[in-house]
Amino acid sequence: MRNGFLHDLPKVHRSAAVRVAEQVAMSRVGLDEDDLMARAGLAAWRLLLDRWPEAQRIGVVCGPGNNGGDGYVLAELARSSGRHVFVLRLGDEVKAGAARRAAEAYLLAGGEAATFVVDDGLPQVDVWVDALFGIGLHRALEGAAADLVAALDHDNAAPILALDIPSGVDADSGHHDGVAVRADVTLAFIAGKPGLYTGRGRVAAGEVVIDTLGLADHVFDDLEPAACIARIAALPRWFPPRARDAHKGRFGHVLCIGGDRGYGGALALCAEAALRTGAGLVSAATRAEHVPALLARRPECMTRAVDDASELQPLLDAASVIAIGPGLGDGEWGAAMLDAALATDLPRVLDADALNAIARRDARTLGDAVITPHPGEAARLLGETVAEVERDRVQAARRLAGRYACTVVLKGAGSVIAAPGEIPAIVDAGNPGMATGGMGDVLTGTIAALLAQGRPQGLSCFEAAVCGALLHAAAGDAAARDGGERGLLPSDLFPQLRRLANPVARA
Repeated sequence: MRNGFLHDLPKVHRSAAVRVAEQVAMSRVGLDEDDLMARAGLAAWRLLLDRWPEAQRIGVVCGPGNNGGDGYVLAELARSSGRHVFVLRLGDEVKAGAARRAAEAYLLAGGEAATFVVDDGLPQVDVWVDALFGIGLHRALEGAAADLVAALDHDNAAPILALDIPSGVDADSGHHDGVAVRADVTLAFIAGKPGLYTGRGRVAAGEVVIDTLGLADHVFDDLEPAACIARIAALPRWFPPRARDAHKGRFGHVLCIGGDRGYGGALALCAEAALRTGAGLVSAATRAEHVPALLARRPECMTRAVDDASELQPLLDAASVIAIGPGLGDGEWGAAMLDAALATDLPRVLDADALNAIARRDARTLGDAVITPHPGEAARLLGETVAEVERDRVQAARRLAGRYACTVVLKGAGSVIAAPGEIPAIVDAGNPGMATGGMGDVLTGTIAALLAQGRPQGLSCFEAAVCGALLHAAAGDAAARDGGERGLLPSDLFPQLRRLANPVARA
């Protein structure tokens, strides 16, 4: 990763890289599989005690591999501490090696295990531990495994602790085909995996806790991360206090273009987001009928009626960054505005109708630009289905970045930011209340303002996109805490955007 702002964000790794790191650690430190399994089981038991200290009846579902072996270690620790332990397994077969030795040790110590029978249902416990399948499973659950997971989902009221990855979820992509454990907490061993932070995996994982099992970070030195994770704690690095002699000319001029007839609200949201995120100047080019409302709402925005592309040129000449797409429409007016914007050398943030227009044209490189598609728009841009995009969101974002040679923010649960030559970033923030019309318009204005403030030196498109997506998601979380997720409005984010964009108090 080239960017200094991002190099120290936490990294997540694909399952193959984690397996390589395990081998590196074992060869350098003299550990073996039994040692790692003992550490994993102990880490899981300690976390269970921390989160559910009153739990007396512990259920553990164990698969035939090493994930099951981790579960047997935990089961024996729980049994020896005086808890009532119920181990359910898929069958009598346990793979040779550390997993079999852990299972045998549990049984020899007096532990009991029963084979899951769907008609028998589940015993009543205080906590379930999901140790069915680990990071090596990359296919849909079937047979008894699918039945057991379905029972945990439908016939169980107890919280669930998943070991490494919720069973049924692909650790690398977060995808699952309908049947997967929905955990309250997931304990990831050695390193986080991308599937825990985006798409369906983000929902299935619940809270994610990472335990490195005592392995040093250098075991990953020769392995490229799958992604970095952007969290709210990183925001201060992007928002130092402004200098005492600051003036508006230092913080860029964002030109927001959009708002065809009937869609003026989208552009108003975009423009106000740019102002609240700190752009020095914000202009809006829109249809004449929207000018009075926009001026009444935000007189700080320099709003102009633009009927054709020739009237747009003076505004383009004065701007440093373009935000285009909110309310642009799919008519001739919007197409003319987009053509004029694409003909400039200005950096651009493109969303909504601008993306749909680009998808209808021949593929082109967008260069110094950020595009912010939701999965449906991403599918159109790639010529794929939404299911194909959602099957691996990180790889879909990378495909988009490669195809259009620009920065991409693939929106959704765990938004993914990708750009050519960069390690993707996943935003570990945001909530379901943000799934409402207009949120994307606020994101467009937010990123455009950050991009404007970073020019001519400072934030690249990729950095502005990561920071903007994180700021936007964190503002949504803060607004939801104030009043709840249901009924959250895009405009509710504005006070939070301003507050979060000023995280460092002046001395």
